[in-house]
Amino acid sequence: MDAMTDHREVRASDHDRERVAEMLRVAVAEGRITLEELEERVDRAYTARTLGELDDVIVDLPRSGEPITSVPTARPPVLSPGAAELQLHTGSGRIEQTGRWSVPRVMSAKAGRWGKVRVDFTRAHCPHPEVVLDVEITSWFGDITVLVPRGWRVRDDEVVRRWLGAVHNRPPGPLATDGVTVRLTGYVQTGDVWVRYHRAAT
Repeated sequence: MDAMTDHREVRASDHDRERVAEMLRVAVAEGRITLEELEERVDRAYTARTLGELDDVIVDLPRSGEPITSVPTARPPVLSPGAAELQLHTGSGRIEQTGRWSVPRVMSAKAGRWGKVRVDFTRAHCPHPEVVLDVEITSWFGDITVLVPRGWRVRDDEVVRRWLGAVHNRPPGPLATDGVTVRLTGYVQTGDVWVRYHRAAT
């Protein structure tokens, strides 16, 4: 099966269905579809079993960003030649940076339609007081998840949000002033960036 076939046959989650329903509500507010169409399409969205069925519900609505072409469902991390930059980019697949690894000063994470990127800093070695993670989600419903250890802070004020784009960043409480700072930059249009703070076991 090719990448698009794989993508269409992936089982949809409740979160995926809610995203499509919200996109339909925006479309009716903009006059793109009627209230009757909204009701019919929302019903289809909530009963959809796969991502392909969800795609069919919104196939005639405008897309954001460039169309997804035939790409691998996931790619391994790519280090730019001669540069301290880690690129975590995927189309409609999944890509992760986890375990023990050395954090570069600058990284980028990009998720395409239904793509998922996970950057886990909880066991990583970071020699820098501040690192930059440039995020980009400009196609349908990508997800980028950032996990940080205790004492780290994540700044998201430089991320541009548009339309259905959102950054979910809720620190658990006062953060150490001398901890590592992850500075998020970039652009999120139709997806979510999730920041998770590791809590010590009790």
